[in-house]
Amino acid sequence: MVDSQLQLPFNFNQQPLYRNICNTLLSLTYSRSLPKGLQLHAHIIKLGLQTIPLLSHHLINFYSKTHLPYSSLQIFNDSPHKSATTWSSIISSFAQNDLPLVSLEFFRLMLRHGLPPDDHIFPSATKSCAILSSLPVARSLHCFAFKTAYHVDLFVGSSIIDMYAKCGDIGFARNVFDEMPKRNVVSWSGLIYGYVQLGEDDEALRLFKRFLVEEDDGVNDFTLSSVLRVCGSSTLLQMGKLVHGLSFKTSFDLSCFVASSLISLYSKCGVVEEAYDVFEEVTVRNLGMWNAMLIACAQHAHTSKTFELFDKMKSVGGAKANFITFLCVLYACSHAGLVEKGKYYFELMKDYGIEPGTQHYSTMVDLLGRAGKLDDAVKMIEEMPMEPTESVWGALLTGCRLHGNPELASYVADKVSGTGSVSSGFLVMLSNAYAAAGRWEEAAKARKTMRDCGIKKETGLSWVEEGNRVHTFAAGDRSHAKTFEIYKKLEELGEEMDKAGYVADTSFVLKEVGGEEKNRTIRYHSERLAIAFGLITFPKGQPIRVMKNLRVCGDCHTAIKFISKCTGRVIIVRDNNRFHRFEDGKCTCGDYW
Repeated sequence: MVDSQLQLPFNFNQQPLYRNICNTLLSLTYSRSLPKGLQLHAHIIKLGLQTIPLLSHHLINFYSKTHLPYSSLQIFNDSPHKSATTWSSIISSFAQNDLPLVSLEFFRLMLRHGLPPDDHIFPSATKSCAILSSLPVARSLHCFAFKTAYHVDLFVGSSIIDMYAKCGDIGFARNVFDEMPKRNVVSWSGLIYGYVQLGEDDEALRLFKRFLVEEDDGVNDFTLSSVLRVCGSSTLLQMGKLVHGLSFKTSFDLSCFVASSLISLYSKCGVVEEAYDVFEEVTVRNLGMWNAMLIACAQHAHTSKTFELFDKMKSVGGAKANFITFLCVLYACSHAGLVEKGKYYFELMKDYGIEPGTQHYSTMVDLLGRAGKLDDAVKMIEEMPMEPTESVWGALLTGCRLHGNPELASYVADKVSGTGSVSSGFLVMLSNAYAAAGRWEEAAKARKTMRDCGIKKETGLSWVEEGNRVHTFAAGDRSHAKTFEIYKKLEELGEEMDKAGYVADTSFVLKEVGGEEKNRTIRYHSERLAIAFGLITFPKGQPIRVMKNLRVCGDCHTAIKFISKCTGRVIIVRDNNRFHRFEDGKCTCGDYW
């Protein structure tokens, strides 16, 4: 009756025939076995059982899970008796396959047929709305759930929270959350994720701590990943380690999803060795894990390890490099000055069937510009198959600043201004490029343009973690409780550094002021204040980890090398570009950043 090649584990004579087929179809759905599923579907048609509602439901689900939603649609259309379960299956099929408009259209058609949604259908509709990030649709669905009293249902309420969070309306999400009579881990996770997405890290952490106190449910991998993301972006290493420990208790330590977040956490906190440990603990890795580790290696100047991991990923199989993978490798080449290696990997993308995007071109222009090959960088931009974005021109502008080419900087400025949209970041880079070349008049014009457009230069901030508290500093900051001790420490360091041969490079003061004022300005940059705080606060021998929102200036980079030599400390600085590990007067970037 059934082809023996299927090797199905069920005896079709033991139960009613269609129930045996349902069980087999469930098994094939779970294993995502498309060839055998297609064969079984053919037998179902041959036996004339395809119109049985239960079988229709399982067939729709099978094609949904094997990413063939339009095959699901064919089953749906051929079904003469469309029950609520059948409608639920087709709405879910398109939602799960990222076709939200089609999913919501079937939701609308179901309502027109007079069938009310239930606790299975609402979550599929809210998921589709979340993909679209449509607040009007979100409010309509919420209103409908309220009218049908499903808003108090645990699963529907949780899906509404997630929907509002992903649509960016955290206020509505919080209202739904607060009004729920009962919550589960999905409710909490959806709201935590919403705060993380909006950058409200403090509130996300407060909610997570409250969840641990109030709920008996264990956290899931989505919750852990969201909280680890907060810890990474805020460099809360100790908190991140506590969450890592919690993952062992919930057995999610082997989840690729959580492992990728842990790798990112440890990398962003400057402890890439622990990121390696997490990577090695997981034996079956997905592409996200490989890319997370490649990003960590590239940002920490572990260039040879980046290439080694790329080759290893290719040899072990299971994950094929994508556009992000190549972006990581090109980034590593750019920040190590490996021009020929970068060209090799850029060309290699074709062998993987990947067309370079603007980000890849931007990284290649950055590589050529940093290496002083400005003509080659311009040529690459001219040969781009798409219009160069501001980020591509910005990469070239970085090369102009590093190699003192104000004429080319003017050319870049004309090109970008012709697009009609110039960001504050670009104008700051342009001003800095002119100032670095001593073109004070042009630098002043760039700053005037910023003022006229109401654009303010981002304030340079550095921060350092002490326990679960983050201390933030700005240049010349005197608001900290330990200001006296911090400045005293800087004076002591200045004397030691001068004896060791340090000479301030005031060319990095991008303002036309006198020499003495330049010395004062550069001496109290935010990263130096943060380091001084670390030196007077942390035990001797403990590494000092400082994060900065802007690029470390060249003089501070030199100064921190001297500080690491004079104090015997390891100092790790993460700026907006990469990681710098200073030890015994040297930096892992090799002074190339």
